[in-house]
Amino acid sequence: MTAITTPSFTRTLLRGAIGAAALAGLAACGGGDRPAATMAAAQVNTIGVNSYLWRASLDTLSFAPLLQADAAGGIVITDWYSPPSNPNERVKLSVAILDTDLRADALRVGATRQVNQGGTWVAAPVQAATVQKLEDIILTRARELRRNAVG
Repeated sequence: MTAITTPSFTRTLLRGAIGAAALAGLAACGGGDRPAATMAAAQVNTIGVNSYLWRASLDTLSFAPLLQADAAGGIVITDWYSPPSNPNERVKLSVAILDTDLRADALRVGATRQVNQGGTWVAAPVQAATVQKLEDIILTRARELRRNAVG
């Protein structure tokens, strides 16, 4: 059996992630009553991993239902998500934050994709660009959060 890879599903998935990140950014703009940041960015860490990467991961994956979110271990796992425009495909995403510093190599994103073939969900390949794009979105959002907190 040959699995089908559809660019439209990838675009829909990324559109959802980008939209969630944009909404989170807009929500952060409101209210000028936030306390001034007094600690260096690397020291702002009340959880087990980099707090900016953690928040950015939750913001970016907010379009999908969460299965597990462990701030101490830096793990976020979504449940299966099917976009309304294509209910015959679904994806499960995972994010692992590996460090307390905001660095590109402190983040690992994984994705599992399935397609519905005759009523049975069958494993299908994930485009490498999908995972890379999600990593980029999370890192961009984390840097934005740090800029807003420090400056």
